Formats: sequence, structure tokens, C-alpha cells
Amino acid sequence: MSDQWQERIRPVRLERRYEFQDYEALRSFLESAAEVSEQEGLFPDMGFGRDYVNVTIHSDEKTNDLGESQRRLATAYDKLFVSRDQD
Repeated sequence: MSDQWQERIRPVRLERRYEFQDYEALRSFLESAAEVSEQEGLFPDMGFGRDYVNVTIHSDEKTNDLGESQRRLATAYDKLFVSRDQD
């Protein structure tokens, strides 16, 4: 998980903004992120514009903690972003 993720305390969550060169790169990232979310069973909040997406991964509802699954999802999104950035 990259240092660009910010852990917030109230409510507990991870936040990150990804910026892209164009809408096509953003769309490709969103499609891949949706597949990863399906695999992990976690569905973060995402708000996006033409060349960016803000992602908020919320804590577990039962424990109000950020667990391994939330951190794994953040790491997977980072890997998607880096692989897209290299293209």
C-alpha cells in the first residue's frame, strides 16, 4: 500500500486520489478496479471526474477497524494504477 493513502480516524477509512492523463485511462482503471472489488467482496466509495478518481475504503462495519482486506484492496488499486501509468 503506497504512502499516498490517508487513514482517517472519524470514521475510520482510507482515502486516496488517483490522477490520469485522460478519460480512457481512467475508464480502464475503473473497470479493473470493479473486477478487483468483486474478487475481494469490498466496494469502496468512488467519485470521479474526467481525469481523476477519489477512492474511500471504509472500515469494517462490525469492528470499525481497517483490516487486512481493506489494506489488500488499497494495495491492489495501487498496483492497477502503477501498471496503467507504465503503459
